[in-house]
Amino acid sequence: MLAPADWPRATAAFLDERLSRLEHACREAGVPFHDDAGVDDHLQRVLLASDFAYESFLGDPRLLGPEFLQLMTDPRHADARAGVLADLRDDELRAELRRFRRREALRLIWRDVNRADSVETTLAGASVLADACLEAALRGAERQVAVRHGVVRDAGGQPQRLVVLALGKLGGGELNFSSDIDVVFAFAEHGDSDGARPLDASAYYARVGQALVSLLADRDADGYVFRVDLRLRPFGNAGRLALSFAAMEQYFQREGRDWERYAWIKARPCAGDRTAGARLLDTLRPFVFRRYLDYGAFAGLREMKALIDAEVARKDLADHLKLGPGGIREIEFIVQLVQLIRGGREPTLRVRGLLPALAACEQLGSIPLARAQTLREAYRFLRRLENRVQMFADQQTHEIPADPAIRERIALALGRPGWDALAGEMNVHRAAVAEEFGALMAVRARSSAQQSQAQWTELWRTLAGGDDVDPKVLADAGFDPPQDAAAELEALLGSVTFRNMSARSRERLDRVMPALFAAASGQPEAVRCLTRLLKLVQAVARRSVYLALLDEQPAALKRLSAVFSASAFLADRVISHPLLLDDLFDDRVEQGAPARHEIEGELSRRLGAFGEADPEAEIELVQEVRQSALFRIGLAFLGGRIDAVAAARALAEVAEVVLATVLRIAERDLVASHGRLGERAHDGSGLAIVAYGSFGGAELGFGSDLDLVFLYDGDLAQAESDGPRPLDGQRYYARLAQRIVHLLGVLTRAGRLYEVDVRLRPDGSKGMLVLSLSAYEAYQRERAWTWELQALVRARAVAGDVSLARRFAQLREDVLATPRDADAVRKDVVEMRARWRAERDRSDAQRFDLKQGSGGLVDIEFLLQALVLIQGARYPELRGDGNSSDLIARLAAVGVLDAADADALARAHADLLERAIRCTLDARARVVARDADVERSAGIVQDVAGRMGLRQG
Repeated sequence: MLAPADWPRATAAFLDERLSRLEHACREAGVPFHDDAGVDDHLQRVLLASDFAYESFLGDPRLLGPEFLQLMTDPRHADARAGVLADLRDDELRAELRRFRRREALRLIWRDVNRADSVETTLAGASVLADACLEAALRGAERQVAVRHGVVRDAGGQPQRLVVLALGKLGGGELNFSSDIDVVFAFAEHGDSDGARPLDASAYYARVGQALVSLLADRDADGYVFRVDLRLRPFGNAGRLALSFAAMEQYFQREGRDWERYAWIKARPCAGDRTAGARLLDTLRPFVFRRYLDYGAFAGLREMKALIDAEVARKDLADHLKLGPGGIREIEFIVQLVQLIRGGREPTLRVRGLLPALAACEQLGSIPLARAQTLREAYRFLRRLENRVQMFADQQTHEIPADPAIRERIALALGRPGWDALAGEMNVHRAAVAEEFGALMAVRARSSAQQSQAQWTELWRTLAGGDDVDPKVLADAGFDPPQDAAAELEALLGSVTFRNMSARSRERLDRVMPALFAAASGQPEAVRCLTRLLKLVQAVARRSVYLALLDEQPAALKRLSAVFSASAFLADRVISHPLLLDDLFDDRVEQGAPARHEIEGELSRRLGAFGEADPEAEIELVQEVRQSALFRIGLAFLGGRIDAVAAARALAEVAEVVLATVLRIAERDLVASHGRLGERAHDGSGLAIVAYGSFGGAELGFGSDLDLVFLYDGDLAQAESDGPRPLDGQRYYARLAQRIVHLLGVLTRAGRLYEVDVRLRPDGSKGMLVLSLSAYEAYQRERAWTWELQALVRARAVAGDVSLARRFAQLREDVLATPRDADAVRKDVVEMRARWRAERDRSDAQRFDLKQGSGGLVDIEFLLQALVLIQGARYPELRGDGNSSDLIARLAAVGVLDAADADALARAHADLLERAIRCTLDARARVVARDADVERSAGIVQDVAGRMGLRQG
């Protein structure tokens, strides 16, 4: 901030003259003029920034008195001082409202110019001032109307107040200094007033609204309080002044337009019956925030932007801080678009202010950190500059003044050495915003894509315009053999959905289809890709929002076609669960697999938005998040951003997060019915869930089931729960485990979370579903077969009671540390592997079973497990987790495997695992042609096993 001593001489002289005039006016009015250095500097900055402030002080010198200077130091907003407006009537209220607004406006200028408040505080202060004036004016209007017409009462006989809803900047709590206020009037119930001249509710509240507007907006000798804009109400100026809640809901269901969704994002009750207003907004929320991802919001945004651009060009508004290129409105559009698209699924996006909404977008990753910071800095800069432009003369303007002297004063008051410096800074911010907005709208991508699609547009017209789909037309276009694609296209064109499409949806489809042909033609598997894309179009044809995504986002379509070409599994997931299209639009898919904390955070955030327990809806949501995570892992693997080992680990982490979430839901439901067990010395539920098999070894596949064992704290077996229907400990934990298995397997719209296999528990399917840790220990020490000890190598606790999990880990380590007869272990392992291969190996002379074939993935598992059982007593390092790649590294570290064998085995494992995952992703059995690479990998496994005395034939 520049000190007054640093201002140009002409400016200093100009301000000295104004100070002298104010001092003289104060003397004439008998008002003490404080001219000490601190007040003097502060006042000079105010006079530099605002002619409105100077004229206000000159017209009423009392505004420079001790009370006003004390007001300048009060950090509280205007509502803390609005008591002066209470109980005033008619002309007294009208006059005091104008004086109150002027005093508070001067306070906002003083504190902003002297940097006592941040720009956010200034905007919030202007909003609170408007709220206070609206409430006072509403009470005054209610008293006026009640004299003749009484009051309208609700069904319970209680007086019913008007609801004043704030929209726009006021709704967001970020009102400009000289802005008008956008409001909408509503009332809860119909009825008649009870006065001498009764009115129906609609007419009654129209009178109240008119009186309110008059109190605020009529000009007199004291000016006005706020300009009031009612044009955002349903049907605009043609609509009734006040509508019932039922009429509002009906309007938005039937008539609501895209631009109104943007307007109502920030809606909030600001005066009158705010509780009823909140109920109304809850009712209207589905209009603003659609249940599904809503990419149709792009079309509404593009239409609004086109209208704004036309106005900017027509009125030459290039310097307009709000509407011009890179202006405030473009920042708002960027953030509001994310809110409208994702707000139905992400409650944290349903916030009103721009900066809180931007922070929510940033936290969710919808707007990357660097972009969010660019937008935040530009917004703060432009909003402060906009406010200073309005503070100068208390005028609602968003344009930079043409007068060079005024520009210079604004720049100096903002702490810049002159206008050129401020203008340069402004241009940098606006250029950055314009670039971000241009990228969002993908204008260049759309136009170039459209130019290259002329041939595909003609193809679509030919195919769609004929009576039947001619496969030869597709073959000539490069989709050969064409039969499958032709059949899918025939199904689409013959569907009821296609025949009954609205004009808007058909127009969108006519743009999308050529783009699909073009995208598919550029893929290695063009026919497969097109066939799958046509299946997707059939699946989403009823939901035009998904067509909108493909229409509006060429980058998403490019990703989609690449995925559909490479992976039948992922394509099927998208076709059956179109919400996954959102992940193709999300730039985070280029960053690799989702981190565990991201998945946990999303589940916690979205489940936390449920008002009350709803297990069915909660499991649907868990499935939605799980599907998204698996899809992103698949994309990262196919894109080469993670390898097979990392993909398998990531899939296991997703399962752990899901399992922990399901456990919490199941335990909550159990507690509701049966209460909790007695007090325990440790923290947790008393139940631990142990993962076996590929889940335990953190090598999960995309279609893997979960091998689970449930253990409980035996000390609680005889305890009794404290609920209305008490259970003993054993039955309590059996019921909990059953509930977990049920929730994991319940059929949602997108399938089951996981198939669960509990046969690896002691005594298999004949044993108890839930076992105490002590009984489990006795079984492992006294009765376990060698194959069960092998399974224990990969076992680990993945959810539940932390203390019990630690006890299980110690037990596992103790069992694996037991010395064993090496020859006996080798004999049992080889025999068991031979039996498995005879039952399960699908290999033949031409094909190799990646999992069960000789030298395949199961052979690696058996080899590693046998070495742990043989060497675990000697080497504690081998008793850690049972992940295959980790075990290979640890066996090499302790010298059980030499470095060359370990390196070769690790490469063979990675190669076989990658091939297996690719088979799953392309919906193929994990059986591949016997090429040189496969034979080499299998040979390595066989050779290492032979050297370890475990050749398995």
